[in-house]
Amino acid sequence: MKAIHVLNGPNLNLLGTREPEIYGRTTLADVEQRLAQRASSREVELVFRQSNHEGDLVDWIQEAAKAGAGVVLNAGAYTHTSVALRDAIKGSGAQVVEVHLSNTHARERFRHHSHIAPVAIGTIQGFGVLSYDLAFDALCALGEANKKS
Repeated sequence: MKAIHVLNGPNLNLLGTREPEIYGRTTLADVEQRLAQRASSREVELVFRQSNHEGDLVDWIQEAAKAGAGVVLNAGAYTHTSVALRDAIKGSGAQVVEVHLSNTHARERFRHHSHIAPVAIGTIQGFGVLSYDLAFDALCALGEANKKS
């Protein structure tokens, strides 16, 4: 995989200060720095973005798919509400790994359903910021496996 896009949805700009008992104290900038180090060691281009606007995420998913890049997607609350994101993934053929910091199934009932999961290649959740590392590593491994086949 030559590039991985890490796309973050609404309120993830508040990471580190928003409900730290659930999401921890690590900031989104910290996550980006961690992944930039991983990307550099693997010679993978990292594109890291956050938006509170659904349309931005749709555009970025389509852009990543067109470039043949893998996507780590933390859609935040849009996970549970956005048919538009689901359709962007399905329609563009984007290779998406869905990520959540918390275990959504251990939280409020409305968080148990994901519109993203059925069109993602996988879901990683409940490991805090390590969820991003695991998703990044999974996409790199899949990219390597695809090169060999």
